[in-house]
Amino acid sequence: MRDEIRRAYIKAGPYQPILSEYPASNSKNHPRYFQPSWFKQFSWLECTPSKDVVFCLPCFLFNSNPTSRFGSTAFTHNGFSNWKKVHNGCNCAFLTHTGKDPNSLHNNAQRAYVDLMNQAQHIEVSLDRKSTQQISANRLRLKTSIDVVRWLSFQGCAFRGHDESSGSKNRGNFLELLSLLASYDEKVKDVLKNAPQNASYTSLTIQKEILQIYANRVRNVIHEEIGDRKFSIIVDEARDDFDIQNIRGQVYDGASNMRGEFNGLQALILNYCRYAYYVHCFTHRLQLALVAAAREVVEVHQFFKDLSDIVNIVSASSKRHDELQKAQAAEISRLIGTLQLPGETRWSSHLNSVTSLLKMYNATSTILENLKNTTSNYSQRGDAHNAYNSLRSFEFIFILHVMKEVLGITDKLCQALQRRSQDILNAMSLVLTTKDLIQKLRDDRWNELLKNVISFCESSELDFPDMNAQYIVGRNHYRVDIFFATIDTHLQELKSRFNENVVELLTLTIALDPKEFFKLFDIDKICILVNKFYPKYFSQQEKERHPYELKHYELDVCKHPDLRKISTL
Repeated sequence: MRDEIRRAYIKAGPYQPILSEYPASNSKNHPRYFQPSWFKQFSWLECTPSKDVVFCLPCFLFNSNPTSRFGSTAFTHNGFSNWKKVHNGCNCAFLTHTGKDPNSLHNNAQRAYVDLMNQAQHIEVSLDRKSTQQISANRLRLKTSIDVVRWLSFQGCAFRGHDESSGSKNRGNFLELLSLLASYDEKVKDVLKNAPQNASYTSLTIQKEILQIYANRVRNVIHEEIGDRKFSIIVDEARDDFDIQNIRGQVYDGASNMRGEFNGLQALILNYCRYAYYVHCFTHRLQLALVAAAREVVEVHQFFKDLSDIVNIVSASSKRHDELQKAQAAEISRLIGTLQLPGETRWSSHLNSVTSLLKMYNATSTILENLKNTTSNYSQRGDAHNAYNSLRSFEFIFILHVMKEVLGITDKLCQALQRRSQDILNAMSLVLTTKDLIQKLRDDRWNELLKNVISFCESSELDFPDMNAQYIVGRNHYRVDIFFATIDTHLQELKSRFNENVVELLTLTIALDPKEFFKLFDIDKICILVNKFYPKYFSQQEKERHPYELKHYELDVCKHPDLRKISTL
């Protein structure tokens, strides 16, 4: 408001009335008068004839606070009228007021006077321009951070780095991707480089805020889509405000706190909603469970440890021992290309390791024997010696064959469950056949397995004391402690994760699949689904009417020309 008033004064200009005669000063003997020519010499002057005084308009507007110096208020508050001091050479009062110093009070006021009338220099304009530029820069910085967060979260990548300092070689995905974007865009590079400390939009807090906004938007869209309909959850936890009574399925990993029948999450949800049936997720968690089950047997656990040691030692040998003969080196090369380390999360890798070792057993033995006899390093020689002894033991060979059979049977199921194109009916069929084949292995194939083990030992020129079928059969260690124990743990895991109730539920649900003109539609299965799994949904009268209604449905809906292209529920 003050500046607006000042502009009004400046726009009107100094009050400079041209009179034929100005009032005389108080001296009667030597009266003095204001001279209108002074207006031209000093444009800042303005005159008040009624009081016979003059003022400095710039100082009046911008130097309103007086100083301790005598006469400092003459041209701003009181007015100047000592005309005798005007024509006083270098001591002229007007010149003295102006001052020789560029930063005198008058000269500073004069600059402020001019600047205020210059629209481009107005404080509001200057602030507005700076504010607009700052807003634009802030938005570009924030947009860049948002894009980085969106890309990383969509790709499921980690944000933070172990060392995010400016001197770090790898500051983490978020900052490194931000830097990459800046290298392709000069504007982004400039605003990131010149970002103020309180508006860089790259901190951990900002990253979490952006993620939270995305999460809320996704959650709201899901919530709107579901509405009051029935749904299933495939998560470890659900904090959202969905109606738990509408849950009809819950899927988690195989952790005991999730799948526990009494205190697990699935049990807690079933307490509130009895139709929220739990299904263990059909992915690599099954592989982990099977590996863990196999290693519940002490001898099998040691077998996998020895297997890893053997592969590691043999794989490193080509780099350490150039003195080996060319034939052996070629065999090593072929062996390294074949042998594989078993991985914890890949069930098929265990099968590959076992089958490749069976194929390359003699070559592996030869290499380990050479290493334990020729290696100059005592530590390496000791490792090779232990690996060779393990490899040549009857127990190792026996477990090698047992695991080949077990892994071969379960591998098909593990591979099938990871396919995107897999349907529930085929998966359930594989579950049932896998259980049956493992049970058949336990019940009927012991003699066949033992015969294969002995034959393998003989072909590999392994001579064990008392190694005959009758003696081994009489020893419960191999049959009970290893063979039965290994198979039983696998069966237990399969039955636990694919219990009959869940398998039946999923198999019956397939009857609702509309693919191939409702090819799998089955009235009897749908009635079982209603009566066994969702009895409280329907009244007794509705249950009795269902078979007849479904017969109409089968003829009307299943064969309706407009519904022939339906492929999913």
